[in-house]
Order: sequence, then structure tokens, then C-alpha cells
Amino acid sequence: MTEDYSAITRGIRVNVRSFYLEDQSKPEDSRFVWAYRVRITNQGQETVKLLRRSWRVTDARGRTQEVGGDGVIGKQPTISPGETFEYTSGTPLETPSGIMGGAYHMVVTDSGEPFDAEIPTFSLDSPHQQGRVH
Repeated sequence: MTEDYSAITRGIRVNVRSFYLEDQSKPEDSRFVWAYRVRITNQGQETVKLLRRSWRVTDARGRTQEVGGDGVIGKQPTISPGETFEYTSGTPLETPSGIMGGAYHMVVTDSGEPFDAEIPTFSLDSPHQQGRVH
């Protein structure tokens, strides 16, 4: 069973839920694939824009990759108070479990003030693992 992970930074709530993709994984080749759904809800009073993302992906052997880039899924969404932006993406690992987390680098649209909204660290769990990582 997957669960939601949540963090709030400066009124920006980030919820994440991961899903193991059995049909895209090949355990015999050490390929395990997950999708994750992210909901970014602006519970604050200021309109914000998501400029960049930074992820830390750690597999069950403790190997960490830093992944980043502009926006998410090719977009740099502007999120007004009360609005939600949602997207789904994915990641492969060579181990049957791992964890991910990071930050969205955002800016307040009125003032131009930058800030980082935490992406909560969440588990990547498959039925092929011995135990939960996180």
C-alpha cells in the first residue's frame, strides 16, 4: 500500500505518492520503475512560480543521484492562492527500493523573492524488496 508524504513550506503544500510499475520493471535485469504523483497546493496568500526542481534519489545500496532542471514536465507553473498544480513523473532504480526527496525552487511573483519549497522524502517500495527503506 502506498501512502502520501507531505511537506509545507511558506504556505506551499507538496504531497507525493509513489506507485511501483510492475509492467515497466524487469527485476531479473535489476530494473525497477516507479511513477510518482505530485500535488502542489498554494495555501498561502502570494502567487508563486515554480522555476526549477532539485531531486535526491537514493537506492537501497545508498547510491545517491542528484537530478534537477527547469520546471516540471516541461512547465514552469504559476500557482495562485487556493490553486493546485498536479503532475505525474517517474524514475528507475537498479534496486528494489529507494527514497526520493528534494526541493522546488520557486519565486513570489509580486516581489521576485526566491524560496525553496520542500519536496518530502518518500519511499520507493516494490514487492521485490526485503523490507521498507523509509
